[in-house]
Amino acid sequence: MSEHTIDAKNQSIGRVATQVAVILRGKNSPDFQPNITPKVKVKVVNISKVKLTGNKMKEKVYKTYSGYPGGQKTIPFEKIFARDPEKTFKKVVRGMLPANKLRKEMLKNLTVE
Repeated sequence: MSEHTIDAKNQSIGRVATQVAVILRGKNSPDFQPNITPKVKVKVVNISKVKLTGNKMKEKVYKTYSGYPGGQKTIPFEKIFARDPEKTFKKVVRGMLPANKLRKEMLKNLTVE
């Protein structure tokens, strides 16, 4: 089992998330198989000091919908990131992984500090 540590200080959130997604998926190793989760652990440090480009903090919005009339809620990225940057980063990485049964297993190998 190999372990990777990535320092997110002063790096763009998307660049760091892309690196993490590639490593979690196993695409950086020569024996890549899409149907097998690689035995690799990724640790990301200094996620609260990540650099956000442009007006992402104010303009980016996450939407949730309960299914009922008037049940759509919009939450700005600024509020979510201020509350819990680790959870926000995991959400970003989750969106970059394939939407299948292996995604949950791959995310278990990610630790964010």
